[in-house]
Amino acid sequence: MSWRMRVTIASIIAGSIAIVPAVQAQDIHEGRQLALEVCAVCHAVPAGQAQSPSAEAPSFEAVAATPGMTAAALNVWLTAQDHPTMPNIVLSQTDVQDVSAYILSLRK
Repeated sequence: MSWRMRVTIASIIAGSIAIVPAVQAQDIHEGRQLALEVCAVCHAVPAGQAQSPSAEAPSFEAVAATPGMTAAALNVWLTAQDHPTMPNIVLSQTDVQDVSAYILSLRK
């Protein structure tokens, strides 16, 4: 790989990292509220609630503790159009960011 190509790739990565904080302006409190309204039917949403109403649904704390769990991974999961284990819930990108921020805030 040429020096010029390495510099280009490094610049793209650095630019992407610099953009991330601006894109991730989320509201944890809104995410918690939305999760209580929409997700709590199946998932244990509040901190400290280990048992979900649905035995198949992990608690949000368990999701947050999943190795490698990131906002990007949650975004993919929450926006999947055909997900076999979840109902088809349509969330705005802001809602997805807010719920993701709330889930990740539960990481210990």
